[in-house]
Amino acid sequence: MLTFESRRLLSGLRRQLRSSEVVLVALSVAVGVVAGGIATLLGAMSRFMHQLLYGYGEAVPLSSVSAIEPTLLMALPFGGLLLGLVSVLTVQKYRIAIDVIEANALHGGRIPPADSMVVVGETLISNGFGASVGLEAAYAQAGGGFASIVGQWLNLRRADMRTLVGAGAGAAVGAAFGAPLAGAFYAFEIVIGAYTPASIAIVAAATVAANVTANVLGADPYLLVSSMGQQVSIEDYVLYALLGVVCAGLGIGLMWAISLLDWLLRRSPLPDFLRPFFGGLLLLPIAYASPHALSAGHGALHLTIASQLTLTSLVYILFFKSLASIVSLGFGLRGGLFFASLFLGVLVGEIFSGVLVLLPGIHPQPLVNAALVGMAGFAVAVVGGPMTMSLLVLEQTHDFGLTTMVLTAALCASSVAREWFGYSFSTWRLHLRGEVIHSARDIGWVRALTAQNMMRKIPATAPLELSIQAFRKQFPLGSTTRVVLLEPSGHYFGIVPTQAAYVDADSPDRRISELAIQRTETLQPDMDIETVIRRFEDFGADDLVVVDADRIPIGLLTEKYVRKRFGDEIERNHLDLFGEPRSRSSSSSTTAVAK
Repeated sequence: MLTFESRRLLSGLRRQLRSSEVVLVALSVAVGVVAGGIATLLGAMSRFMHQLLYGYGEAVPLSSVSAIEPTLLMALPFGGLLLGLVSVLTVQKYRIAIDVIEANALHGGRIPPADSMVVVGETLISNGFGASVGLEAAYAQAGGGFASIVGQWLNLRRADMRTLVGAGAGAAVGAAFGAPLAGAFYAFEIVIGAYTPASIAIVAAATVAANVTANVLGADPYLLVSSMGQQVSIEDYVLYALLGVVCAGLGIGLMWAISLLDWLLRRSPLPDFLRPFFGGLLLLPIAYASPHALSAGHGALHLTIASQLTLTSLVYILFFKSLASIVSLGFGLRGGLFFASLFLGVLVGEIFSGVLVLLPGIHPQPLVNAALVGMAGFAVAVVGGPMTMSLLVLEQTHDFGLTTMVLTAALCASSVAREWFGYSFSTWRLHLRGEVIHSARDIGWVRALTAQNMMRKIPATAPLELSIQAFRKQFPLGSTTRVVLLEPSGHYFGIVPTQAAYVDADSPDRRISELAIQRTETLQPDMDIETVIRRFEDFGADDLVVVDADRIPIGLLTEKYVRKRFGDEIERNHLDLFGEPRSRSSSSSTTAVAK
């Protein structure tokens, strides 16, 4: 129980956070420190589980092991069974957990702490038992989830909350890779959905603080092999732009395969909680044939880049790693495709270079360049974030010439994936649940502005049996612009413009119901503002009545007011996004219109 003095101090801190960007930056540093510590802890826990279950040395990543005792591979189905039991215990109470992207897109950055615990726990189980998924989902959820708890406790504004959640998620991912710039752009491109001056300092402070914390704690970041600086030619740009297109096509194919398998399993008699167990069973022969397919693939990525593997070996590993990722995620094992897509991109890049070598007249740069360009291109197609992946390569290789080629491939992959597919893997999985989210851009305010929240009381009603003459006596010109007609049962019948009853003076005994318009054109209470605007456009109406499930009128909306409200909300969100102060006149105008 907080004392009066504690509540006063907390209230003062909240006021400072709302008025001072410097204080918010200081808060983001604290969030970054915690996010860096959490990322380090999760990485250590995953490695410990690998060593405990598969019995290899501490310095050897799981995916770099050349062979594993078949009996030890039984950890895969047992891990799936454990995950299924955890889902049974959590799904009934928490339903589908909210991740950081969904939270920032729909809920203003608010994530229930229980949801973060579920996502982190399930991802750690899946990765720790060897499934072909990465820990990046756990890193982002843990860092963003902690930031959300802090933001909710301090009652931050919606825009500040979303920025802080993005900063926490990006800080954790950046700390895991030892790449603060990549972590910052992960926050901008994937979690916040925008890059604005108001968020630069907040996100950058968190990612730097997280990276310093991880270094102090002795974290082992996922370093990539450095490339030798070489002269970049026009031919290189053309070839690696083509590689970006190839990566986009293969990345889209991977996402479709995972979605198709998930769709088929959801329509099968197999219970959801048993899906991870059977997924683990299917991973047994895959892992036995190619241990490099296990876990996210950190060790295998280094081995692949450092070794001069044959084209056949590369295709072999690519096939089994892709199959393992499809089975893992399709059967409900929790995790992300961030690092798996990096590894798959390395394989695609090396195969691409190996095929080009066989063609006459083409001399591509060394395999390490093709591998790193392909790594970024494939990851952009699956995860998104062309600047994130380009900066990841830059921070690991310090090779600006290579980074220009990486950026070229990344932009080509991003353009093709957006044109042909339209989603990243995270937003595609939300789309399959019925959410039309293409990025973490804030659309939650659109969902909150429903017809029921915007409607006003119906100005006047009348029974449909009323004659025109009686209608004129009850509603003189100037008393109201429209009247809603009701059936004897109270159900909605239509709208009569008041002046329409005064146009035809020769038929005062006709029923007023003959003049009714919009008899079937109505709104439902849960329609959001974008749907309401589309209804006005489709019906060509100036006024529409909101009816409940039984067609009982409960309110009225005018097109003029809805469009004004929509414009005001867009302006307000624009000002919040860029950190610009709102004018007093704008706020008062919005309030006046609402009334």
